[in-house]
Amino acid sequence: MSTLSTHVLDTALGKPAAGILVTLQQDRIVVQKAQTDADGRIPAFTDAGALLRPGTYQLRFAVAEYWMAAGRASFYPEIVITFMIGTDTEHYHVPLLLSPYGYTTYRGS
Repeated sequence: MSTLSTHVLDTALGKPAAGILVTLQQDRIVVQKAQTDADGRIPAFTDAGALLRPGTYQLRFAVAEYWMAAGRASFYPEIVITFMIGTDTEHYHVPLLLSPYGYTTYRGS
């Protein structure tokens, strides 16, 4: 079983994106919800010591509220990243690089 973290950066401003609600789901079931901290990070999606089982997961980033709070228009109200956690015991890190009209992601370390 594995662990998971994320980090959101507002590339248009060159700053971390704080206060974004992120929902972790597996098979449409909510595993956990958390908000990005002042550094744009959610360091762990499970309680201390809990691990994620292998399978397909989604991270749902509720970015509409982030853009509205900043008084900026955006094309995407929500960004969903679907990924797989394997049978290993690795740490998975899924960064999101965000701008009002585009985004990118990758498997980080």
